[in-house]
Amino acid sequence: MIRLDSVSSGYGGVKILKNISLSFESGSIISIIGKNGCGKTTLLKTASKLIEPYSGDILLNGKSIFNMSGKETARQISYLPQSRDIPNIKVYDLVMHGRFPYLGFPRIPAKHDKIIVKEALGRLGLINYKDKNIMELSGGERQKVYMAMVLAQDTDVVFLDEPTTYLDINHQLEILEIVKYLKKIGKAIIMVIHDLNIALTYSDKVCLMDKGEIVIYDSPQDVYESREIERVFDVRCQEAYIGRGQKQYVFSI
Repeated sequence: MIRLDSVSSGYGGVKILKNISLSFESGSIISIIGKNGCGKTTLLKTASKLIEPYSGDILLNGKSIFNMSGKETARQISYLPQSRDIPNIKVYDLVMHGRFPYLGFPRIPAKHDKIIVKEALGRLGLINYKDKNIMELSGGERQKVYMAMVLAQDTDVVFLDEPTTYLDINHQLEILEIVKYLKKIGKAIIMVIHDLNIALTYSDKVCLMDKGEIVIYDSPQDVYESREIERVFDVRCQEAYIGRGQKQYVFSI
């Protein structure tokens, strides 16, 4: 479990997060939603130790992550940003980057590391892509490679910033299946997501933010019934049943 305890954070002395306290449980999918600029990405960067908070603490299984070495943190927390440069590197080598926190100098992978990377590539259907340059791949294929790297890193906590943005529906569903697999094997997956329907449909808990604060952090059903999404986004939200007890959410102005 990872817990934020009265955390305030931001950039250049400007406070974005304001006294945030919440916990993320293992074996669960948590979606963080909110309007642009509300602090969603800042929360992920702070919780993954990329930004040091102005106040408060972040505890991983009761231990402050700021008392952990960089390598120790990277063995337990992974973070995949929304935007990044496209590196000139083969798929296999990029996925192997996920094993770097476990390697000693000079980062020579052991047989165990190679097995884990091969399994990650296989899990995501990327074996036939392993020798391709990632620059040759489509956006959806590249995202799958980065998810394979996260899988190879094998951390208990996974932070994903907009993992489905700009992807076609097929690749969106593939990424969400990977997220569900990570939950199945006991990870805590915390993802910033713009698609409110995905957040309410796929998550165990939804965290709605506004102006750097938590509005509500609860089950998707309770968040929906609170009508806070409608207030924050100035939209109308309705449940739509699509059969076999499954629900989708329809939004309108």
